[in-house]
Amino acid sequence: MPTKMSIDSKATDLDRNADNEPDPASSSSAEAPGTPSDPQPMGAPSATDAIDERPIASGQKASGQKASGQKASGQKASGQKAVLGFSTQSVHAGERRQKPEGSVSAPIFTASTYTFESTDSLLRFVDGLEERDEYGRYGTPNERTCEAKLAALEGAEEAIIYSSGMAAIVGLLMSRLSAGDEIVFFDQCYHRSREFCTKHLARFGVVTRQVPTGDFDAMEAAINSKTKMLVSESPTNPHLTAVDLEKFVALGKSSEVETLIDATLATPYNSRPIEYGVDFVLHSATKYLGGHNDLLAGVLCGRSEALAPVRALRGVLGSVNSSHNMYLLERGLKTFELRMQRHNENGQRVAEFLDSHPRVERVYYPGLPSHPTHGIAASQMRGFGGLITFLVKGADWKETSRVVDAANIPRIAPSLGGVESLIEQPLVMSYYHCTPEERQQFGIYDNMIRMSCGIENAEDLIADICQALDA
Repeated sequence: MPTKMSIDSKATDLDRNADNEPDPASSSSAEAPGTPSDPQPMGAPSATDAIDERPIASGQKASGQKASGQKASGQKASGQKAVLGFSTQSVHAGERRQKPEGSVSAPIFTASTYTFESTDSLLRFVDGLEERDEYGRYGTPNERTCEAKLAALEGAEEAIIYSSGMAAIVGLLMSRLSAGDEIVFFDQCYHRSREFCTKHLARFGVVTRQVPTGDFDAMEAAINSKTKMLVSESPTNPHLTAVDLEKFVALGKSSEVETLIDATLATPYNSRPIEYGVDFVLHSATKYLGGHNDLLAGVLCGRSEALAPVRALRGVLGSVNSSHNMYLLERGLKTFELRMQRHNENGQRVAEFLDSHPRVERVYYPGLPSHPTHGIAASQMRGFGGLITFLVKGADWKETSRVVDAANIPRIAPSLGGVESLIEQPLVMSYYHCTPEERQQFGIYDNMIRMSCGIENAEDLIADICQALDA
């Protein structure tokens, strides 16, 4: 049973480098993707390529301690795989050890189409004997590298990258649902996800039912013979509600309904829903995964068999990403753990400061004991990210906007998860055209502010938001 991810235990059994390097003495008998002289990629992640972040069981040695006779980290006993940490995977997973022209960083492949040496080479490809690229709408070398890296970090068999997070959820739902099907949503969610389901899927005869977030009795009551998928974020946006993943998966399995978790706000560094049995995990890679506010991308992770028709439909719809974006994503992922450590630290410290400030009515942050789902979050996350939502005490929307305008370090913008801190007023940024009744229904208040803490120094962020509140 999955439990809280250990902050100190960052080991993985993902095998790379030495065990995957072809043996010069036997390379003539081994078939590799591409030409026979191509070095093997670092390996496509499988179900066993999981980062074991969970606490050790009672009686086991703590991380970093070695039992008598046990080999040190990085050494392999006979027949055992090397144990690699989260950052090591972030840097190396999915990559070929020797890249074209000996480049350390991945070259950007700008080709829209890929040639075949001969008809025999083409036949090997169409017969499934050779894995390679054919046409850019089906994927690129840069994309495949990022997909393998993200699958490894998420602990999934496979990952599919899209042009954006919204393209990813649209691609999944369009491939898994048909007219007459139904889905059940927890109601705290990204407003564009809600819009696609209630306005656009409805045109194709798909019914969306929304129930209060975390109310599993209501979700179970909404399930019927037509229900095909349960959908939730965890944590949710912008209320940062953590959903009990064990209950979520158990309900899906008992009802024989697939499950989808949007884990954008958690990231695979803080939580891995795949380990709980979630069928599909979605990320807007635009956010923490890319981490620099300079690309758009989305990713779906899950079992290869379940994702096969999803990938096929992506090839038809053409919602792939650009090779340049994939270069940026790969580069961003190499510092993923380092960035998340600072995001987690800054988010916790700023949230604690806001929670004690006299002008703040309420803080939504799962790392605070005052948050209604703090216990759930603490049991299945090792950090709580950099996103914080709070209410300014006694303020109307104009007074709240003056707090936003008075902040000097965070920029006013949508999105989150980048190195730069961002701040916004949800009423103005995302719900301006909604009626007051609709905003009340979605829990969007006139005095609400959402702040995404970047990787600046926490002391500076605290001082800045303090002067903005006091202005």
